[in-house]
Amino acid sequence: MKMNRSRSQLFFKEALQFIPGGVNSPVRAFRGVGGDPFFAQKALGSKVWDEDGNSYIDYICSWGPSILGHADPSIFGAIQSAAQNGVSFGIPTAREVEMARKITQWVPSVERVRMTSSGTEATMSAVRLARGFTGRDKIIKFEGCYHGHVDSLLVKAGSGGLTLGQPDSAGIPRALAELTVTLPYNDLEAVRQALELYPGEIAAIILEPVVGNVGLILPLPGYLEGLRTLTEKHEVVLIFDEVMTGFRLAKGGVQELHGIRPDLSTFGKVIGGGLPVGAFGGRKEIMDFLAPLGPVYQAGTLSGNPLAMAAGLMQLQQLEERNGFMRLEELGQILEDRVLATLKRKGSRYVWHRIGSMFSLFFTEGPVRNLKEAMASDRERFACFFHYLLEEGVYLAPSQFEAGFLSLAHTPEDLDLTAAAMERALEKVIR
Repeated sequence: MKMNRSRSQLFFKEALQFIPGGVNSPVRAFRGVGGDPFFAQKALGSKVWDEDGNSYIDYICSWGPSILGHADPSIFGAIQSAAQNGVSFGIPTAREVEMARKITQWVPSVERVRMTSSGTEATMSAVRLARGFTGRDKIIKFEGCYHGHVDSLLVKAGSGGLTLGQPDSAGIPRALAELTVTLPYNDLEAVRQALELYPGEIAAIILEPVVGNVGLILPLPGYLEGLRTLTEKHEVVLIFDEVMTGFRLAKGGVQELHGIRPDLSTFGKVIGGGLPVGAFGGRKEIMDFLAPLGPVYQAGTLSGNPLAMAAGLMQLQQLEERNGFMRLEELGQILEDRVLATLKRKGSRYVWHRIGSMFSLFFTEGPVRNLKEAMASDRERFACFFHYLLEEGVYLAPSQFEAGFLSLAHTPEDLDLTAAAMERALEKVIR
């Protein structure tokens, strides 16, 4: 039976009159799967309810931040307590120092850290800092790695692996895009060639060490380690964008799992407890190039917002007290076992990726090691799969090219219901 979403449809119709595309972030528009988005009314634990009262087991978790689940009482209490003393000051607060201390304790590569209001601000600032520190202009990024809508980073490759970037959005000057060299992810030889082609010109290499914005793609063995070796050899700043993976996959993020120390790192999502937040940090000698100590300017009126700091600190505390990372791995393994058993019974062409509490299902024979291979996925099949699951009360990201997320609020029963819904959806998709 098809769910009634008449109120959501009315809201979307009205939104189209006042908001470009009816949404305030493009992926929410369901363009990747067709149809119209539902409008959320409330969320609690592992579930979200729409304006028509339909409930869904939620696997986007606000695109990652809601790692404890929605409306966790400890987070709500922290926000409420902080708000009683004021919601914004534009003056330093003790919680900013506490957050900075916590990040440097959990992430050994970070000796100094500065807060921002979004992950996009964090990556923009990290790239500017790397350029200021090295005195170089060019950067290297990787196809499919999304670092926010920064002009220098909203660029993808041209016809070849070593071509200079072409703007991936109108409004980005070609001259600026040409300072970005875009390479395929998981191809270490391409990086080596680029560094040799532009000796002394590359300021930084920035990447998602685990890619989460073309679906979930994992680094091949030795890839991240090879990047560290090459950047040290060529005196290039290595930037790990852990806005998505930081404080989700481990206390120290992907860099802890691989035993690598990048020069700079960017963070967001989890450290805000669901409120707008970002951060970047790294080696003291680089971070001290920031104003007011150094010549690289960066600022933000709401940076270190007291509500975001209170929520984020409580979330990190709860992750530690609840043995959160181990529990998330256990839940991830349960989901993986259920999903793989279903897929094998149905004989569908698929590639399944998971690390900790992040996962992706690609409808392709695979492998999926980079953007090009991800793009070979059957997007029409995914769209059908998505809508069948939505009618079953399971909400995946509305795009083949987004990762899914688990929270501590998800239960084995949620995962069983999800696997059963997937089995029924696959019966319809595979026909």
